[in-house]
Amino acid sequence: MLKALADYGRLMRAGTALVRHDVILPGEYQTRLPLPARMAGRVLRLFGGRATGRPGERLATALEKLGPAYIKLGQFLATRPDVFGAETAQDLSRLKDKLDPFSMDAVHRILASEFGEEQAESLFAGLGEPVAAASLAQVHRLETSDGPKAVKILRPGVEAMIYHELRAIRRAARTVERASVESRRLEPVKFTETVATSMEKELDFRLEAGGADQMRAISEQEDWFRVPAVDWDRTAQRVLTMDWVEGIPLTRPEALDQPGLERVELANKITRGFLSHAIGHGVFHADMHEGNILILPDNEVGLVDFGLIGRIGLNERRFLAEILWGFIRRDYQRVAEVHFEAGYVPANQSVGEFAQALRSIGEPIHGKPAEDVYMGRILLQLMDYTRTFGMRLRPELVLLQKTMVQVEGVARSIDPKHDIWKAAEPIVKGWIAQNFGPSGAAKLAARQTREVTERLKRLPYVMDAFEDFLERDRVREAADTTPAGPPWWAWFGLAISLAAIAGLTISQFA
Repeated sequence: MLKALADYGRLMRAGTALVRHDVILPGEYQTRLPLPARMAGRVLRLFGGRATGRPGERLATALEKLGPAYIKLGQFLATRPDVFGAETAQDLSRLKDKLDPFSMDAVHRILASEFGEEQAESLFAGLGEPVAAASLAQVHRLETSDGPKAVKILRPGVEAMIYHELRAIRRAARTVERASVESRRLEPVKFTETVATSMEKELDFRLEAGGADQMRAISEQEDWFRVPAVDWDRTAQRVLTMDWVEGIPLTRPEALDQPGLERVELANKITRGFLSHAIGHGVFHADMHEGNILILPDNEVGLVDFGLIGRIGLNERRFLAEILWGFIRRDYQRVAEVHFEAGYVPANQSVGEFAQALRSIGEPIHGKPAEDVYMGRILLQLMDYTRTFGMRLRPELVLLQKTMVQVEGVARSIDPKHDIWKAAEPIVKGWIAQNFGPSGAAKLAARQTREVTERLKRLPYVMDAFEDFLERDRVREAADTTPAGPPWWAWFGLAISLAAIAGLTISQFA
């Protein structure tokens, strides 16, 4: 009861902030609202300040003031132009997360609690003042005998604050889903859980270190990005230490003014690197905004801040590759079939009609200059059809969608004529050839053989369990003074089971 009251109190605080910024029933939408809503909007604006800017800009400002949990929620809401509109989603994508740094005394207390006082003094003897500060953490430069390091330290007391705010947001999502049947298609509970889980993981820097190390291993294989190495001796739950990267973030204008910089090559590298990681490995940096991308000498790209790592399974990677390849080749029928195979569209819908809808998305972009074609717009139109065809959005793909739009925006800021479809083609084509060509077929057969082998290994245990069942049944029948022996349906069931196993085995090898 007390928790519920506390949650509703926090939600009221959030609601008050939204009212002050004229976000709830905003004035710009009055003509589209029914009379009761218009009257409610006028009342709410009496309590608000003189908010300026577009509704999306005002919402972003309100979320920034509410703190890290709401900032993270806003970043995810930016991936839902189907709900909030393209303009609002774009405004939310520009959320800023900057705060004043906390004191060096607090820094030393955190280091001592994580490493012990004596070891902390030894490991972090050359720690400088903070160079950047956000709502979750701040970054310091550390001079060591092995070269400079970047030390990321969690803000004091932020764990408890995040926990309470997320609990309130979860309660709000459950309330909305129970109250509104229409909202269930958008799955607010699952969406909120995706946000909450992602943020909870960001509070443990050991997990971020693991993600960064994996990204570094992938980058060393493919050479798209430069990822700094983790200093494991100086890393703990609330402290992350990595090599210092000497580069210029894309947020600074001088980043693109370096001598010898090739903008076209650089934009292609960012797009292809992201797709190569996502499709080829199922792992990608899921927060690729300008502040996390550094431009290094010799046209190299550095990545920092690995608090948000996206992962997609092999099936999702295949579906993504086939959908992109289908759009590139204008094979809308195949794109539609993939959506049905993946379960993105209910089976009771028409494949042909969905292919027709996809054609209305793809055809207008072909033949247009690259600067007039935006993936964000395509995704928006695709989402417009979610209601028409009863599609349920997949929360696990939200990060992928968000990052794809983010990457396109970054690439276009470097090269306004960047064609994301041409940039994607060699990556997608190469992955499809590798996984669906002769070598890919051999790998698939090997995976299926392993699966069948594992099932056959379990067969003796299945038979033992079946025999135990028959024995228990025989004992029961004997106790009832009925003739011993398994009933006819037991033998029939055994025959069916063995036939099914044999059929599965033969089909897999075939």
